[in-house]
Amino acid sequence: MNNHFAPHALHDYALLADGERGALIGPDGGVVWLCAPGWHDDAVLASLIGGRGGYAVTPRAPHVPGGYYENGSLIRRSRWVTTEGVVECREALAFPGEANRVVLLRRVQAVDGPAHLDVVLDPHADYGRAPLDSAHRDDAGVWHLATGAHRLRWQGAPSATLGEHGLTAELVLKPGESHDLVLECSTSPLPHTPPHAEQVWAATEQAWRRAVPRLEDTIAPGDARLACAVLRGLTTSGGGMVAAATTSLPERAEEGRNYDYRYVWIRDQSYAGQAAAAAGVPDLLDDAVRFVAQRLCSDGPRLTPAYTVRGEPVPGQRDLDLPGYPGGFDRVGNRVEHQFQLDCFGEALLLFAAAARHDRLDATAAEAVGIAVRAIADRWREPDAGIWELSPRQWTHSRLVCVAGLRAMAAADPRHPRADTCTRLADTLLAAITATSVHADGYWQRSPDDPAVDAALLLPPVRGALPPDDPRTRATLDACRRALAEDHFLYRFRHDDRPLADAEGAFLLCGFVMAMAEHQQGRTVSAHRWFERNRGACGASGLYAEEYDVAQRQLRGNLPQAFVHAVLLETAARLGRDHFHPGRS
Repeated sequence: MNNHFAPHALHDYALLADGERGALIGPDGGVVWLCAPGWHDDAVLASLIGGRGGYAVTPRAPHVPGGYYENGSLIRRSRWVTTEGVVECREALAFPGEANRVVLLRRVQAVDGPAHLDVVLDPHADYGRAPLDSAHRDDAGVWHLATGAHRLRWQGAPSATLGEHGLTAELVLKPGESHDLVLECSTSPLPHTPPHAEQVWAATEQAWRRAVPRLEDTIAPGDARLACAVLRGLTTSGGGMVAAATTSLPERAEEGRNYDYRYVWIRDQSYAGQAAAAAGVPDLLDDAVRFVAQRLCSDGPRLTPAYTVRGEPVPGQRDLDLPGYPGGFDRVGNRVEHQFQLDCFGEALLLFAAAARHDRLDATAAEAVGIAVRAIADRWREPDAGIWELSPRQWTHSRLVCVAGLRAMAAADPRHPRADTCTRLADTLLAAITATSVHADGYWQRSPDDPAVDAALLLPPVRGALPPDDPRTRATLDACRRALAEDHFLYRFRHDDRPLADAEGAFLLCGFVMAMAEHQQGRTVSAHRWFERNRGACGASGLYAEEYDVAQRQLRGNLPQAFVHAVLLETAARLGRDHFHPGRS
């Protein structure tokens, strides 16, 4: 592998995203992952998972990396303290992104002292397997490249030379001097006129200011704004939000739990919409409602758990014959297309109820409400894969989330004729679940044939399936603390007799849900402790993966994980509501 693109710990990567696709950038200034034109299309920079392809801007002198996001945006400032001085590279994808063209902006500045940087651009389509077919420089010093179906145009490096590792150049900047690099990539013909860096930067800055509100009523405005920016960056113009920007990053080394998350999970999209409703981000709420409603109106009771951002079926899983990220594999596509996950219908109803409370439920979504209610009535007795996508069972969480969704929809519009139907159906489900899935110790067990506790069962009471003072709610909360919690991190469930941390990482979604559950019980101090502990389990850039290896303080799984940022945002809003507005529900 080219040394410019050697792998780093997931903790060290940052995300650039424009809604239509995302790029991962390492601490050495290497962009090692970029799919184009869309999220699940082939990568043209694939060194993250062992393919060829990367784009690096790296100080030549010995250096210590750092960096940060500009507040409320995915505009990144990579920063290096070198033996010569301080260098920054301001980086972003032009936002909002165009459907068929990505524009990657990089502005290098010698902040203190001179700067000497090495620049490498080595694109390879088809996840790094396609050669660089052509590269030529025009009379204006602009490079034009082709690889597979991708066409690229690169401004700012007229002196670059073509060699074994693509185009390489050296940048030398005087103290205070800055220099722009602009890369375009598309599978369609590029516009005749190249973009002007200053104009694209200005438009991107303005768009981010419009997209992310200040969120000052949350208990952690800075992190809440970054979480909101991540959700915005992962959401396309069509409303679909991918679960993560990457594929095949390992949850646990060499154990095979490596999946492609560059698709829209109905559950995750619903979480994001509910977080947006809680935090006051109406456009994100509208996007979630629009995408989920369209899928329900299209597929009805045969709704699948996930779709492409275009609303199409998720392609089947396949391997790429690449080395993969260390400890992981090289899988693209996903088998989720063939699963039934009952809780998706309940989560959809919770989303629609949130929209109704904010008077944002349009005619399509109103139609989708009826479809979801009928689907629950027809299918709740069927085994399903559940929230953790396991072998089909009568998972208690799936049914309780449907109870929560039905109750929320009835409460959101009590005068609608459907409200009585929702209430009766919720009562029917709750009675059936109570008869089969309450443990002798009083907590909700995972399924009628599995007496263990599951952290997912904390969520339905938070969503209103049962009152906070219901004995089953409190017993489940106590059982999760007893069996699944360690040092204010929470694990999903016990896989076997091993210590929790030996089986998998702490699940950050569950840690934030625990904070909301404690808050619902009136345990304010405990809720804040859970929130702060899990808030600290991010990478250097402030991004969260699905799991956190507590012992090694490392991120595990695909990055960034949308639903973790969604529940962080919602928890920050819920806890902040009481802090800034005591007594307001």
